[in-house]
Amino acid sequence: MDRRAAKSANLIRLGGRSIEYRFVRRRRRTLGITIDADGLKVSAPLRAPWRDIEGFVREKERWILAKLDEWACAPRPAVLGGASGERLALFGETVELERRAGPVRREGDKLLVSGLAPLVRWLEGAALEALRPRAAYYAARLGRPAPRLRLSHARTQWGVCTEDGTIRLSWRLVHIEPALADYVVAHEVAHLAELNHSPRFYRVLASLYPDWLAARERLELAGAALPILKEPK
Repeated sequence: MDRRAAKSANLIRLGGRSIEYRFVRRRRRTLGITIDADGLKVSAPLRAPWRDIEGFVREKERWILAKLDEWACAPRPAVLGGASGERLALFGETVELERRAGPVRREGDKLLVSGLAPLVRWLEGAALEALRPRAAYYAARLGRPAPRLRLSHARTQWGVCTEDGTIRLSWRLVHIEPALADYVVAHEVAHLAELNHSPRFYRVLASLYPDWLAARERLELAGAALPILKEPK
């Protein structure tokens, strides 16, 4: 591990509040701030003066406090075991699970399930059915054929595009609203043209999904609330 990139905890007063934040120096050119479920993180170039770092954080005070409050109010993941009465996010809506023998099927605002394993398989199939045509749509916008699409079980990585053009998407996208899932698909399809995160990549992404920046922020909050599906002990 590069010791210069080691993280440390710090405190700063913002808006009359003591805010703890993680601090890391990296080989980068600019200062950066990220806020997620773990709180505030500040990244700085290796030789950035401390006064510049602290000044940068203070300039972002109002935004930082607003985002921290937003995360503090974000829903926490529910642990679901496939029992009757449990409520599950499905394509941005909420359905109530009802335990019943037979194949998984939706009836209005209820999802009939015989157990957790069949439910997960059904969700994976629903995710693939919904995401595959969206990948083909965005690829066509770039003048490319529909990419090979695979599902992953990742919880912290929504998608990835490999060098051979295969796109892997988390089946957990089935829980979030279609507009946000579309952003993930557009992001990975943009990598078919630019397998990087260069300015050129973001121009391609913007041509496919103009409101990508706002969607990325909303997606972070949505990800923090993903349900945890596990058999009860």
